[in-house]
Amino acid sequence: MEFYELITKLTQSVCQGNSHAVADCFCDDGIYDDVFYGEFKGRKNIEDLIDNYFYRDATDFRWDIHDPVSNGVTGYCRYIFSYKSKIKAYPETRTFFGGVAIVTLNKGLISVYREVANTLPALERLGFSETHLSKLAAKQGREIEMRPETKAHIN
Repeated sequence: MEFYELITKLTQSVCQGNSHAVADCFCDDGIYDDVFYGEFKGRKNIEDLIDNYFYRDATDFRWDIHDPVSNGVTGYCRYIFSYKSKIKAYPETRTFFGGVAIVTLNKGLISVYREVANTLPALERLGFSETHLSKLAAKQGREIEMRPETKAHIN
């Protein structure tokens, strides 16, 4: 499957709540590294991510893909993602964020899906406190600092 078709199947399946179709986009041992919920490895765990995390906390998903490119091994695309919150403290609020998906491909399937996303404005829109947002920003900073490719930028 070509990258555009694959990433479109993934995003549409998430929006439809079809966790099985989402998992089918991945290799058997594929990894979905979600910006909010972390890493889920294997098709069964990816289904769990969709059913018991995404749809536990939100509904009415919209996910638009822009400028997808791939060399057959790695695919990239920009996206806008939105949802309505089901979290009790922030019910029914629609929020959104933009990001970039970085996808490692293997024989027409996803072996690793990860993303870089600007999520803090989405959480602020929901009403998260400045203290909570500050903690999240610090956590994201630590995660970047721990990457091997960041080492040369610290010293």
